[in-house]
Amino acid sequence: MRIGYGFDSHAFKPDVPLVIGGLKIEHHSGLAGHSDGDVLLHAITDALLGAVSAGDIGTFFPPSDQRWKNADSSIFLRTALEEIATAGYEIGNIDTVLILAQPKIVPIAGELREKVAELLCISPRDVGIKAKTPEGLNQDGVAVAHCTVLLRPIAEPDTLKTKTAEADDDIDVDVVVRTLVNGVRDTSALGRKPTFDTDDIT
Repeated sequence: MRIGYGFDSHAFKPDVPLVIGGLKIEHHSGLAGHSDGDVLLHAITDALLGAVSAGDIGTFFPPSDQRWKNADSSIFLRTALEEIATAGYEIGNIDTVLILAQPKIVPIAGELREKVAELLCISPRDVGIKAKTPEGLNQDGVAVAHCTVLLRPIAEPDTLKTKTAEADDDIDVDVVVRTLVNGVRDTSALGRKPTFDTDDIT
Protein backbone atom coordinates (compact mmCIF):
# COMPACT_ATOMS: atom_id res chain seq x y z
CA MET A 1 0.00 0.00 0.00
CA ARG A 2 1.07 3.59 -0.62
CA ILE A 3 -0.42 6.85 0.66
CA GLY A 4 -0.36 10.21 -1.13
CA TYR A 5 -1.29 13.69 0.06
CA GLY A 6 -2.15 16.68 -2.10
CA PHE A 7 -2.94 20.34 -1.42
CA ASP A 8 -3.85 23.26 -3.63
CA SER A 9 -5.34 26.75 -3.33
CA HIS A 10 -6.61 29.35 -5.77
CA ALA A 11 -8.02 32.85 -5.32
CA PHE A 12 -11.45 33.68 -6.65
CA LYS A 13 -11.55 35.86 -9.74
CA PRO A 14 -14.62 37.58 -11.22
CA ASP A 15 -15.91 36.79 -14.70
CA VAL A 16 -14.25 33.40 -15.12
CA PRO A 17 -16.04 30.01 -14.99
CA LEU A 18 -15.96 28.14 -11.68
CA VAL A 19 -14.85 24.53 -12.10
CA ILE A 20 -14.35 22.26 -9.09
CA GLY A 21 -13.83 18.51 -9.39
CA GLY A 22 -14.42 18.71 -13.13
CA LEU A 23 -17.91 20.10 -12.45
CA LYS A 24 -18.97 23.51 -13.74
CA ILE A 25 -20.68 25.38 -10.92
CA GLU A 26 -22.91 28.43 -11.18
CA HIS A 27 -21.19 31.24 -9.28
CA HIS A 28 -20.32 34.88 -9.84
CA SER A 29 -16.58 34.14 -9.67
CA GLY A 30 -14.27 31.39 -10.77
CA LEU A 31 -10.79 30.42 -9.62
CA ALA A 32 -7.70 32.11 -10.97
CA GLY A 33 -4.99 29.86 -12.34
CA HIS A 34 -2.84 29.11 -15.36
CA SER A 35 -5.17 26.23 -16.24
CA ASP A 36 -8.88 26.15 -15.42
CA GLY A 37 -8.06 26.61 -11.72
CA ASP A 38 -9.73 23.36 -10.62
CA VAL A 39 -8.42 23.31 -7.07
CA LEU A 40 -9.87 19.88 -6.26
CA LEU A 41 -8.48 18.04 -9.29
CA HIS A 42 -5.10 19.69 -8.70
CA ALA A 43 -4.99 18.40 -5.12
CA ILE A 44 -6.04 14.90 -6.24
CA THR A 45 -3.44 14.91 -9.01
CA ASP A 46 -0.67 15.88 -6.60
CA ALA A 47 -1.78 13.20 -4.14
CA LEU A 48 -1.63 10.52 -6.84
CA LEU A 49 1.76 11.64 -8.15
CA GLY A 50 3.17 11.95 -4.64
CA ALA A 51 2.03 8.45 -3.70
CA VAL A 52 4.35 6.97 -6.35
CA SER A 53 7.12 9.59 -5.92
CA ALA A 54 6.53 10.97 -9.42
CA GLY A 55 6.81 14.67 -8.55
CA ASP A 56 3.89 17.09 -8.78
CA ILE A 57 1.75 18.92 -11.33
CA GLY A 58 4.48 21.48 -11.93
CA THR A 59 6.89 18.70 -12.88
CA PHE A 60 4.66 17.63 -15.77
CA PHE A 61 2.79 20.84 -16.56
CA PRO A 62 4.87 23.92 -15.62
CA PRO A 63 2.83 27.16 -15.50
CA SER A 64 5.49 28.78 -17.68
CA ASP A 65 4.38 26.53 -20.56
CA GLN A 66 1.66 28.26 -22.58
CA ARG A 67 0.28 24.91 -23.77
CA TRP A 68 -1.45 24.57 -20.41
CA LYS A 69 -3.07 28.01 -20.45
CA ASN A 70 -6.75 27.48 -19.56
CA ALA A 71 -6.25 23.70 -19.92
CA ASP A 72 -8.86 21.28 -18.61
CA SER A 73 -7.46 19.86 -15.37
CA SER A 74 -8.73 16.39 -16.23
CA ILE A 75 -5.67 16.24 -18.52
CA PHE A 76 -3.45 16.45 -15.43
CA LEU A 77 -5.50 13.78 -13.69
CA ARG A 78 -5.20 11.36 -16.62
CA THR A 79 -1.42 11.73 -16.54
CA ALA A 80 -1.35 10.97 -12.81
CA LEU A 81 -3.50 7.87 -13.37
CA GLU A 82 -1.07 6.69 -16.02
CA GLU A 83 1.85 7.21 -13.62
CA ILE A 84 0.33 5.16 -10.80
CA ALA A 85 -0.69 2.36 -13.16
CA THR A 86 2.80 2.27 -14.66
CA ALA A 87 4.18 1.99 -11.13
CA GLY A 88 1.92 -1.02 -10.54
CA TYR A 89 -0.80 0.56 -8.40
CA GLU A 90 -4.49 1.36 -8.52
CA ILE A 91 -6.67 3.60 -6.38
CA GLY A 92 -8.12 2.08 -3.23
CA ASN A 93 -9.97 5.22 -2.15
CA ILE A 94 -9.53 8.97 -1.89
CA ASP A 95 -10.70 11.44 0.73
CA THR A 96 -10.88 15.18 0.12
CA VAL A 97 -11.68 18.38 1.98
CA LEU A 98 -12.70 21.63 0.31
CA ILE A 99 -12.33 24.82 2.33
CA LEU A 100 -14.20 27.83 0.96
CA ALA A 101 -16.82 30.34 2.07
CA GLN A 102 -18.89 30.22 -1.12
CA PRO A 103 -20.47 28.52 -2.97
CA LYS A 104 -21.95 25.93 -0.65
CA ILE A 105 -20.65 22.46 -1.51
CA VAL A 106 -23.00 20.27 0.55
CA PRO A 107 -25.93 20.58 -1.92
CA ILE A 108 -23.74 19.36 -4.79
CA ALA A 109 -21.45 16.99 -2.87
CA GLY A 110 -23.14 13.91 -4.33
CA GLU A 111 -22.79 15.21 -7.87
CA LEU A 112 -19.15 16.07 -7.18
CA ARG A 113 -18.48 12.55 -5.92
CA GLU A 114 -20.02 11.08 -9.06
CA LYS A 115 -17.95 13.33 -11.34
CA VAL A 116 -14.66 12.72 -9.55
CA ALA A 117 -15.33 8.97 -9.46
CA GLU A 118 -16.04 9.02 -13.20
CA LEU A 119 -12.76 10.84 -13.92
CA LEU A 120 -10.83 8.39 -11.73
CA CYS A 121 -12.66 5.32 -13.07
CA ILE A 122 -13.58 4.18 -9.55
CA SER A 123 -16.80 3.79 -7.60
CA PRO A 124 -18.35 6.87 -5.93
CA ARG A 125 -18.22 4.79 -2.74
CA ASP A 126 -14.44 5.19 -2.88
CA VAL A 127 -14.55 9.00 -3.10
CA GLY A 128 -14.91 11.21 -0.05
CA ILE A 129 -15.96 14.85 -0.54
CA LYS A 130 -16.20 17.08 2.52
CA ALA A 131 -16.53 20.87 2.77
CA LYS A 132 -15.60 23.33 5.48
CA THR A 133 -15.84 27.10 5.78
CA PRO A 134 -12.62 29.02 6.50
CA GLU A 135 -13.89 30.29 9.83
CA GLY A 136 -11.35 32.57 11.50
CA LEU A 137 -8.79 32.07 8.72
CA ASN A 138 -9.46 35.27 6.74
CA GLN A 139 -9.60 33.23 3.51
CA ASP A 140 -13.04 34.17 2.17
CA GLY A 141 -11.57 35.00 -1.23
CA VAL A 142 -9.73 31.71 -1.59
CA ALA A 143 -10.65 28.08 -2.26
CA VAL A 144 -8.43 25.40 -0.70
CA ALA A 145 -8.43 21.65 -1.29
CA HIS A 146 -6.76 18.79 0.57
CA CYS A 147 -6.66 15.20 -0.66
CA THR A 148 -5.42 11.90 0.73
CA VAL A 149 -5.26 8.83 -1.49
CA LEU A 150 -4.64 5.17 -0.72
CA LEU A 151 -3.09 3.08 -3.49
CA ARG A 152 -2.95 -0.70 -3.57
CA PRO A 153 -0.90 -2.99 -5.79
CA ILE A 154 -2.65 -4.01 -8.98
CA ALA A 155 -4.08 -7.47 -8.45
CA GLU A 156 -2.20 -10.33 -10.06
CA PRO A 157 -4.17 -11.36 -13.18
CA ASP A 158 -5.61 -14.86 -13.17
CA THR A 159 -3.72 -15.59 -16.40
CA LEU A 160 -0.45 -14.88 -14.62
CA LYS A 161 -1.36 -17.26 -11.81
CA THR A 162 -2.26 -19.94 -14.35
CA LYS A 163 0.95 -19.49 -16.32
CA THR A 164 3.01 -19.56 -13.13
CA ALA A 165 1.36 -22.85 -12.18
CA GLU A 166 2.13 -24.23 -15.62
CA ALA A 167 5.78 -23.25 -15.23
CA ASP A 168 5.87 -25.02 -11.90
CA ASP A 169 4.63 -28.14 -13.68
CA ASP A 170 7.88 -28.29 -15.70
CA ILE A 171 6.40 -26.68 -18.83
CA ASP A 172 8.99 -24.72 -20.85
CA VAL A 173 9.54 -21.49 -18.90
CA ASP A 174 10.60 -19.62 -22.05
CA VAL A 175 7.22 -20.34 -23.65
CA VAL A 176 5.38 -19.09 -20.57
CA VAL A 177 7.42 -15.87 -20.43
CA ARG A 178 6.92 -15.17 -24.13
CA THR A 179 3.16 -15.66 -23.71
CA LEU A 180 3.04 -13.18 -20.87
CA VAL A 181 5.18 -10.57 -22.61
CA ASN A 182 3.46 -10.80 -25.99
CA GLY A 183 -0.07 -11.31 -24.73
CA VAL A 184 -2.59 -8.48 -24.71
CA ARG A 185 -3.65 -7.48 -21.23
CA ASP A 186 -6.94 -5.79 -20.43
CA THR A 187 -6.15 -2.71 -18.32
CA SER A 188 -9.65 -1.20 -18.43
CA ALA A 189 -10.26 -2.09 -14.79
CA LEU A 190 -7.06 -0.53 -13.52
CA GLY A 191 -8.20 3.08 -13.65
CA ARG A 192 -5.87 3.74 -16.59
CA LYS A 193 -6.50 6.01 -19.49
CA PRO A 194 -4.84 5.88 -22.92
CA THR A 195 -1.26 7.13 -22.83
CA PHE A 196 -1.37 10.91 -22.75
CA ASP A 197 0.70 12.89 -25.26
CA THR A 198 1.78 16.14 -23.61
CA ASP A 199 2.26 17.68 -27.06
CA ASP A 200 -1.44 17.32 -27.83
CA ILE A 201 -3.91 18.77 -25.33
CA THR A 202 -6.83 18.44 -27.73
